[in-house]
Amino acid sequence: MRPIRPGDRGPAVVEIRTVLTGLDLLPADGQRDEFDAETERAVRAFQQSRGLSVDGRVGAETWRALDAARWRLGARTLYHAVPEPLIGEDVRSLQERLLEMGYDVGRADATYGIRTARAVAQFQREMGLKPDGTCGPHTMNALRRLGRKVVGGRPQWLRESDAIRQAGPTLVGRTVVIDPGHGGTDPGEVVPDGPLRWTEADIVHDLASRLEGRLAAAGVRVQLTRGPSPETCLPDADRAQLANSLGADVFISLHTDGHANPAANGVATYHYGTDNGVTSATGERLAGLVQREIVARTGLRDCRTHAKAWDLLRLTKMPAVRVEVGYLTSPEDRGRLVDPRFRDRIVEAIVAAVQRMYFPIERDVPTGSIDVSALRAVVVAGQGGGLSRTVAD
Repeated sequence: MRPIRPGDRGPAVVEIRTVLTGLDLLPADGQRDEFDAETERAVRAFQQSRGLSVDGRVGAETWRALDAARWRLGARTLYHAVPEPLIGEDVRSLQERLLEMGYDVGRADATYGIRTARAVAQFQREMGLKPDGTCGPHTMNALRRLGRKVVGGRPQWLRESDAIRQAGPTLVGRTVVIDPGHGGTDPGEVVPDGPLRWTEADIVHDLASRLEGRLAAAGVRVQLTRGPSPETCLPDADRAQLANSLGADVFISLHTDGHANPAANGVATYHYGTDNGVTSATGERLAGLVQREIVARTGLRDCRTHAKAWDLLRLTKMPAVRVEVGYLTSPEDRGRLVDPRFRDRIVEAIVAAVQRMYFPIERDVPTGSIDVSALRAVVVAGQGGGLSRTVAD
């Protein structure tokens, strides 16, 4: 859909203003159909609170978030519907509540899937209710009566950290999906540079190909979400679904940034998280490792890590990060990004971060200390046949 922006009029603007009014971001002033400055400020506030890109326009992702925001927990009965699951802010609130109590709903993705239904059924069983996985009035009353069930640490952090610990430190046999952003009819940032023309889609695909080679050498199964010249650009939700269908262990999306001010520069890494502190624990850790390794190995300005609820991060079921590896609009960053040797350093940083994620925290190593060129998969003899593992010279 074409983004709805300041100056637009029509029924869609009325719908947007109605939702924003219900969220107390706009005053109740009738069915106005103008996307004015007041509406833009309210849209920006909504995007900021939901961890979306803050641009003051209503594109497809912001529209879906507004549509989901109509619902408040308790306003309707929630159940697992097939093939079209219920989606809404009420579902996310329920998931976050269950996570606080120690129930495993996976990621708070605002979608009432089978994992959420099973967590509700487990809660109902423990409360002496009919364990049908449906959140109706009786289940809501039980939820309101209870406080937190798990103390001493974030439940999701404890669960995800334990899963990483049990997986062991080796990279051999892991599945990593690498997502070169944009592609097809969407080149991303495009910057003319004398007789040359640099595009974000081309640069990040080259990065993804280099990263694929380095990870494969360490025994990792690697899948890219697109080739160098796809006919169409996959929506973020489809890229996330591809990673889920492959049972990926890690998802890495590569982008460059851009800004009207050419002085803007640096690297930033994003992981899933919401405005009230719910986060993908392993995604947050991976984002921190990626950010620190890139800054240490490249010297790019540290623009830190950030929690976002973009579809790409919200809908993936594994640790997922989006890395903005510099500003293509910055002469300084662009001069580095077009150098293949510099792109190799970015790739080394990401490989080192993925390896460190699988090290137990107590056995982690200093940033920048892993020699990525020494990481390789070898076959060693063991009982019952050959066994693969990752070693470093």
